[in-house]
Amino acid sequence: MAPEPNPARRNVQAIADLDRSALNALSFQERVSAAISRVVGSLGFVVLHIVWFGGWAMWNLGLIPGLKPFDPFPFGLLTMIVSLEGVLVATFVLITQNWANRLAERRAHLDLQVNILAEQEMSMVLNMLREIAEKLGTTSKPEEDHVQQFVDVNVHQLAEEIDEHLPDE
Repeated sequence: MAPEPNPARRNVQAIADLDRSALNALSFQERVSAAISRVVGSLGFVVLHIVWFGGWAMWNLGLIPGLKPFDPFPFGLLTMIVSLEGVLVATFVLITQNWANRLAERRAHLDLQVNILAEQEMSMVLNMLREIAEKLGTTSKPEEDHVQQFVDVNVHQLAEEIDEHLPDE
């Protein structure tokens, strides 16, 4: 039988598998939006726009010999095109952000589940240790009360306390 792989490596693989499955679950619209968002979020996109706007301005200010201006200052056509592009780019970025938010919420729920399971396991361990200590006759009352505080964690009560202490938005 082969030895168990490193737990950290196993965890990294599990996370990569979860991410891969999330990417595979993307709809066509989300895939297109993600691809456009990657392009729009690149330095190449910025450089392309600088060259485009500079060339448009030079052409339409009559600075390029042999080219007749078609969109005189204040460049109404360019303004309309850039406004339309801005609306479309913003929409694609929002679609991509919505997907990223869903993924982040999924990860947060997974993290919460793992934390709750770990808390429940630790509570069982504390109970077993307390029982062992009792059998060995090594318990003291103050320590037992302290341990009991950790064993009796109520997730709903903790959530209510957090809500009470968080500032209003």
